[in-house]
Amino acid sequence: MLAAMGLGVSSGGKPLIADIDAAVAPGRLTAILGPNGAGKSTLLACLAGLRVPDAGEVRLDGAPLAGLTPRDRARRIGYLPQDAPLHWNIAVRPLVALGRFPHGDAASATGRAAIDRALAETDLAPVAGRLAGTLSGGERARAMLARVLAGAPDWILADEPLAALDIAHRHAMMDRLRAIAARGVGVIVVLHDLALAARMADDVLLLDSGRLVAAGPVHEVLTPERLGAVFGVDFAYVASGDGEPVLVSAWRGVEGRRP
Repeated sequence: MLAAMGLGVSSGGKPLIADIDAAVAPGRLTAILGPNGAGKSTLLACLAGLRVPDAGEVRLDGAPLAGLTPRDRARRIGYLPQDAPLHWNIAVRPLVALGRFPHGDAASATGRAAIDRALAETDLAPVAGRLAGTLSGGERARAMLARVLAGAPDWILADEPLAALDIAHRHAMMDRLRAIAARGVGVIVVLHDLALAARMADDVLLLDSGRLVAAGPVHEVLTPERLGAVFGVDFAYVASGDGEPVLVSAWRGVEGRRP
């Protein structure tokens, strides 16, 4: 389990998140949702061990995450930042091989096998020799995910991995993340696409103004009434062609807009 216990973070005297208690289970895809400024990325950074909270702590399998060395933490938790920068225009394979850095074995048989698996899992093996700077947006997103996968972490935390992707690539990315979770990896993603989260996530942490509004299975948390109160937009579930309910929204107009 990866658990937040009384987490609080402030910046410039302003609370970004406060009093957050939540436990996330491995083998499930958990979405962190909420309006802009709700504290989603701050919470994710704390769960990844990349930001030290001002209050509370994060525990991994019952032990304080802060007690791990940076290398051990990186072996356990893979972090995919939003719009991950490409610092060097290197080929795809050596880019993915950077994911083995915490293990220090990219050149070993074990490391090479992990890199091969990551390339295969993200359908990048055919372009492994191409320069990363020549990749399309969807290919680049897969390359950054492959770099995380190459480290074979127990947890993958991704901050808005669907940003700048078209609708087809969004669904494909979520399918990959679900497949990763299905093999026992804990996957936590910050998302803005509520409809896709409602359709594909297992669990949800719903934030508003830095506080946890609700946590639990997706359809228990993402009720139209709760979403309407948090986002100031009317929501409903409607039937789709495949029988699965789809979350839709309707703008209330200026008079109903949240300040």
